[in-house]
Amino acid sequence: MVQLTSASQTHIGYVRDENQDRVGIRQYGENLLLIVCDGMGGERSGSKASSMATDVFFEHFEESYTEDMDAYSIRSLLLSSVSAANSVVYTTARMDYQNFGMGTTCVAAFVAPEYVAVANVGDSRAYFLTGGRMEQVTTDHTVVHMLMEKGEITEEEMETHPQRHMLMKAVGVERTVCPDFFRIDLEKDQAFRLLLCSDGLSGFCSDAEIETILKEDLSDEETAQKLIDAALEKGGRDNISVALATVSHNTEE
Repeated sequence: MVQLTSASQTHIGYVRDENQDRVGIRQYGENLLLIVCDGMGGERSGSKASSMATDVFFEHFEESYTEDMDAYSIRSLLLSSVSAANSVVYTTARMDYQNFGMGTTCVAAFVAPEYVAVANVGDSRAYFLTGGRMEQVTTDHTVVHMLMEKGEITEEEMETHPQRHMLMKAVGVERTVCPDFFRIDLEKDQAFRLLLCSDGLSGFCSDAEIETILKEDLSDEETAQKLIDAALEKGGRDNISVALATVSHNTEE
């Protein structure tokens, strides 16, 4: 029997004055919707942006969602939900100068029995582990990633580059936003782990370290806590958030 489980966890870290990350998971029958947003902006604006984006995203999704939606309709709904969040954050920032420049990253995933659909804006990431191998699903919308793709810097230089946290795009900064979209088609009863995280984890722990923890035979709650702890051990210099979904096989009759 196939079993779908999930867990989420967020931590302010050791340096920041407030937690500007937001994380959410909702279940719809045998499907799951996960989101991680990492806010940015001045005092309180970052947390306002990520809260607003998360709330609007879920509201918009649930207004139109039906259980018989096909993968193409889910793709459209995920992208329009991110766009709805973008519009609300952008308008709010324009209406009050204190919120000027606020925005948020957003990575969201819909887990269905046949596929996993992922939408993202910014540098919050999705990782997918199956068959003993983990891969990064999303592409970071950062200055350093663009420079690396152009061949102007190496992958090693990305890690220490002064602009490594500078985003090329985020939710709420421009009038419109174009999220990336990824779909992973699943084989029947395929076991896997899906991780969404803010850069408080991926910016301080290597992919190899994250993969090692995801491979351990732990519950989702234990895995989420261990990922948070790993980032805290590196100094906890940012807010850390994770959302985890696991599809496993229960062999007991």
